[in-house]
Amino acid sequence: MKRYRNGEIWGFESQVPPSPDGGVVLGVDGGTTSTVCVCLPASCPLPEPLPVLSRAVGGCSNHNSVGENAAREWLEEVMAQALSEACCSRSSVRAVCLAVSGVNHPSDQQRIINWLRQAPAFIHGYDLVDWLFILLINSFVGKLGDNEYVGILWRDKTNKVTFYVENDAVAAMASGTMGKLYGCVLIAGTGTIAYGFTEDGKQARAAGAGPVLGDWGSGYGIAAQALTAVIRAHDGRGPQTKLTKNILDMFELSSPDELIGWTYADSSWARIAALVPTVVSTAEDGDEVANKILYDSVQELADSIIAVVKRLRLCGEDGKDIFPLVMVGGVLEANKRWDIGKEVVKCISKVFPGALPIQPKVRNQP
Repeated sequence: MKRYRNGEIWGFESQVPPSPDGGVVLGVDGGTTSTVCVCLPASCPLPEPLPVLSRAVGGCSNHNSVGENAAREWLEEVMAQALSEACCSRSSVRAVCLAVSGVNHPSDQQRIINWLRQAPAFIHGYDLVDWLFILLINSFVGKLGDNEYVGILWRDKTNKVTFYVENDAVAAMASGTMGKLYGCVLIAGTGTIAYGFTEDGKQARAAGAGPVLGDWGSGYGIAAQALTAVIRAHDGRGPQTKLTKNILDMFELSSPDELIGWTYADSSWARIAALVPTVVSTAEDGDEVANKILYDSVQELADSIIAVVKRLRLCGEDGKDIFPLVMVGGVLEANKRWDIGKEVVKCISKVFPGALPIQPKVRNQP
């Protein structure tokens, strides 16, 4: 995506035709690897299949990973691109839902709202007041099939732009249940989080605190352990591993010593997590160190789910109640022989036989 300066990002508006009747809504899925925005008509009820007007993809918008300035820029740029491709201007926007990783506290929600209030992003023609919880994104941030429908809770009485800001786990949960916030969701991509919802509105979470505080089981966690294993083997503090050759070959490095400079040259979490396919392929080749990293990661992910389910008693008093378990993220996708998602489900089923694994009905991919 082209990067812009100052107000250039909105330069397209001078050539945009009059806004469509009813306006549009924007849905943003802000992850640690990428940020996706879709533009939808603000009609209710929406027709089936869902009429996605446009879709834009940008970089990481987790402020804990890339900093506030970069996160804010990516959020604004994907929204601008989505509007541009839909031939709409800011004046046509009726609501925006931002489901963003790194939103862990009301102060994080307020921070993002303040970004949008300070920037002239959506105040053109409307007052941004009363940040009401009136728009619920049912994971409309991805590829939609012919028979897939996404509902939107929409209440527009004042013709003002409304924002809803939440952790990306909310959108991930809804992606598997088509909008019903009940059950448990596990996200395992660059980062990881387990999030749960009861039918009466209680919530609980585990993990999701970032790499420094131990997001083990995430893409970053798997890759960091692999890099550590290479250094330990090089020092003589750990067993030899095929990870050494495979990772050095991947980066065209000649010695594990060079990994130190490579690792700290760029603090991006996604850059480190990109090593996961190499770790998986090395494990599939029979490397004991790589396999142990993956098995340990499976247990970490399972432990996060177990913690959430127990806190919310989603499993019932006898531990056998049925509840949805939505599984989202690149780490959970199957490979040739290693299937981390399947292994996590095996662990969970032993503890909670009523867990019902669900793959997202709406996927965040082109």
